[in-house]
Amino acid sequence: MRTDLTALQARVIGCLVEKEITTPDQYPLSLNGLTTACNQKSNREPVLSLSEAEVQNVLDELIAIHLVVEEQAGSRVSKFKHRFCNTQFGALKLTEQELGILCVLFLRGPQTPGELRTRTNRLCHFDDVKETESVLQSMADREDGPFVVQLEREPGKRESRWAHLFVSDDESQELQEQKAQPSALGDDRVGVLELEVAELKVQVADLKKQLDELLS
Repeated sequence: MRTDLTALQARVIGCLVEKEITTPDQYPLSLNGLTTACNQKSNREPVLSLSEAEVQNVLDELIAIHLVVEEQAGSRVSKFKHRFCNTQFGALKLTEQELGILCVLFLRGPQTPGELRTRTNRLCHFDDVKETESVLQSMADREDGPFVVQLEREPGKRESRWAHLFVSDDESQELQEQKAQPSALGDDRVGVLELEVAELKVQVADLKKQLDELLS
């Protein structure tokens, strides 16, 4: 069954799913870590500049509808994990490939099958673009869906883009309007540097994970 989300709720869930898979040692995420993930300059479209208070408000909404749970075990800092799918608490079950596609669509908006195949390579594996197209079509045809839709091909483009159906077009437009403004970021150089350092830490953790897998 498909759940209707706001654009910011989709961003938060996408970040939780992504970090659960790519940096499991740092998951569940603290509010600070989740805010950093939501505001990443890489692998996000649009780039946002959310405050911790704004992210907390979204978390409260998701907790109320049982899509996120707060944990404090062994730590005084609250941490958050998603219950979006593949749990005993919900009916939504997704394959690794389906989850990878939805995660990237939540974080980056409509994309072509070729883009999705490339951008999900840290989340799941596709042998080729045809396999990606096949999974997308099955997600569009699911009895408990549809979860995705193929958009009309844009002029001058060879491939059509696909979009997820968990957020309305109006909500997606609202997210675009909340994108970070360069002038606003320039007013707080310390905050920008802190964000960049946090992003670098995540990238280093990702590289370490990949190296450990190669050496194992």
